[in-house]
Amino acid sequence: MENLTVFNDTLETWTDRSVEYKVISVLIVFLICALGIVGNVMVILVVLTTKHMRTPTNGYLVSLAVADLMVLIAAGLPSIADSLFGSWIFGHAGCLCITYFQYLGINASSCSITAFTIERYIAICHPIKAQFLCTLSRAKKIIFGVWVFTSLYCVMWFYLSDIQQVLYKNMTIIMCAYKVSRNLYLPIYFFDFGIFFVLPLTLATVLYGLIARILFLNPLPQTDLSVYTRGGERRSWRAAVTKMLAVVVVLFAVLWMPYRTLVVVNSFLQEAYLDTWFLLFCRTCVYLNSAINPLIYNAMSQKFRAAFRRLCRCGRNLNIFDVPLAPPAGQGCQVCKKKTHPNC
Repeated sequence: MENLTVFNDTLETWTDRSVEYKVISVLIVFLICALGIVGNVMVILVVLTTKHMRTPTNGYLVSLAVADLMVLIAAGLPSIADSLFGSWIFGHAGCLCITYFQYLGINASSCSITAFTIERYIAICHPIKAQFLCTLSRAKKIIFGVWVFTSLYCVMWFYLSDIQQVLYKNMTIIMCAYKVSRNLYLPIYFFDFGIFFVLPLTLATVLYGLIARILFLNPLPQTDLSVYTRGGERRSWRAAVTKMLAVVVVLFAVLWMPYRTLVVVNSFLQEAYLDTWFLLFCRTCVYLNSAINPLIYNAMSQKFRAAFRRLCRCGRNLNIFDVPLAPPAGQGCQVCKKKTHPNC
């Protein structure tokens, strides 16, 4: 027998969403989710299957890609069903699990962004310490810790979520909502807002300010030995990577701002502002944040761009796990030629 909270008070007549809203919302969300899922899977594949892409920074980007995938699948795709049917169709277990994975993806993405921000700060501002602090093995441990922490933290949503039966004059609607009253879960929202949004952005603002001072205003020490690049290319490469990650952080702040602001404002309103189209805008921004990062990598990183292209080409006729996606310099496409690959 499923758990079910029933509101005994009969509400006004239920009015279904307009056909215009259903078409627009489904098309937008489906397009963003489809592109985001493909893009984040490509990020994971190129890092895991390309030896020279396995760096600490890229490790955090893989963690971010997994978290973004979780948000797109657990939040984006169910919202399509909600737009079409106007009622919860995934049952009690679906409500608990989908809510859990939504918050897990959201919080893990925030922690991953914080992790690579700190890693960049150490690599740029403390290059000597970076040689033993910014290692791939340490990055793996930090990523593991991030996911353990967020997984345990989000367990509370299994106890706070439930399906509810809302009675209208003309029909009954099933919703996936919260067990407790609004005034009880607001402290949780504010805690999340502070820990997983305000704190990461404040830390990022301070650290990227220090990075900019070192990177763009002061010359790098000649003793700095980068594990990622060689000689004179070291500074330009670091600047490019830092700019790319800074763009990721800025987009995280901008695209999450409408939804976070709505939650905060509604916390002080006696009757929450729940305009259908504005809610769609807020959710679209959240889904776009989880889908746009691969496009940023492709636009601002030559290594990611080349790896994406090679993945697409070699993936047509070859198993990408059998063919290196980035042959050593000077070898060109010799590996593919040995396999008589036509695109090489």
